[in-house]
Formats: sequence, C-alpha cells, structure tokens
Amino acid sequence: MERITYQDMPAGMFDMLMNAEKFIANSSLDHRLMGLMKLRASQMNGCAYCVDMHYKELVHLGESDLRLSSLCVWEETPYFSEKERAALFFTETGTQINHKPFPDTIFDMVDTFFTKKEIAFLSLVVTQINTWNRLMKIFRTPPGEYQVKQ
Repeated sequence: MERITYQDMPAGMFDMLMNAEKFIANSSLDHRLMGLMKLRASQMNGCAYCVDMHYKELVHLGESDLRLSSLCVWEETPYFSEKERAALFFTETGTQINHKPFPDTIFDMVDTFFTKKEIAFLSLVVTQINTWNRLMKIFRTPPGEYQVKQ
C-alpha cells in the first residue's frame, strides 16, 4: 500500500525534483543513454516503480527488447557500445557509493567519451535517479500505472 502520494508531499518538493529532471533533459546527453543509466540504477536499487517507468520510456524511445532484457547483465553482452559501457560503469559505481573515494579508473573511463560538463550531467543523472529510487521505495509508490507522455 502506498504510504505517501504525490499529493501528500510538501508543497514544492515534486516541482523541485522535476526542475532538476528538466535541467538534465536539456543537456547534450543522449536521452536513450540517460534512460539506460536510470533503468540500471533502478534495477540495482530494486525500485519497481522506476524500473517500470524507465523501461516504458526506453521502449518509447525505440530501445530494443534484447538490450533492455540484457541490461542487468550488460557487462557480459556485446550489445552496448564502449561509450554506453563507460556510462553504465559510472552509474553502477555512483549508485554503490561507499566511504571510499570515487575511483579514478571509472572517472578516466567516462572522461574518454564525455566532456567535463557532460560528466557533471552524468553525475546529476546518477544522483537524481538514486534520489527518486529511494523516495519511491520509502513512499511505496506502486508500479504499473505509469504511462509515457506523448
């Protein structure tokens, strides 16, 4: 059962989060890449609502069933480009953050494919989806009803 609905949130909370989403969406990052990052973090965090949402959004953007079903084992498949792999390593590392410094090897990997500004946006994508995942899990937002806006 849902604990907190969007209507129960403090005034402005949802708007603030959505403003960050709009800011990210207006970056130079590819929307499908960002969707893969969001879906992967959501899988890792076990957020059913966000997995449902980002899966549907990626289908809408034309992502293949093969890549979507293989995202949870992306390292073992040939279906993702080196640039996507760098972003997925970055996503996983940023999602599993701990008390240790963020590894230079992961930063250097994304630095090969992305500008510093784009890396800042990648960082925001990771932190933002982790925020959403945690909120949706705490609020117990039920999956299944999300529909992609046309």
